Amino acid sequence: MDLKVPITIHDELDESVITSTGLLDLASGEIRSLKYADYDVEASGLPADREDYEFTCGVLSNDGKDVEFRVEVDIFSGNYSVSAGELLEIKIRAAKLFAGIEGKALLAGAPPAPRPAAKGGTGGRGKLH
Repeated sequence: MDLKVPITIHDELDESVITSTGLLDLASGEIRSLKYADYDVEASGLPADREDYEFTCGVLSNDGKDVEFRVEVDIFSGNYSVSAGELLEIKIRAAKLFAGIEGKALLAGAPPAPRPAAKGGTGGRGKLH
């Protein structure tokens, strides 16, 4: 199953913003296929490695509605990603905003945790009367 959604990324600097697009993997939190708009990373370096860098955020948009979230940047590898906690928050906020589903209802739709087997007897498989 493909769980990648298009996002917009903003690397915030002191006096400007560098915008790019990418694909957020909703299963892992990794951001792939990063494409900068009007910024040459080869010539200028990774935005997060600049002295005037402040932070990076992402925006997931659907039908005129946006969910904004924090993006982590690994300056050594150049990889962009979202933490596991932030990823869960994105999913809950996106479900609420885009589909009108509350977080509790979203979690309630998850399959129930397995119950421990009953001791003795038929192992939980009793006869129908």
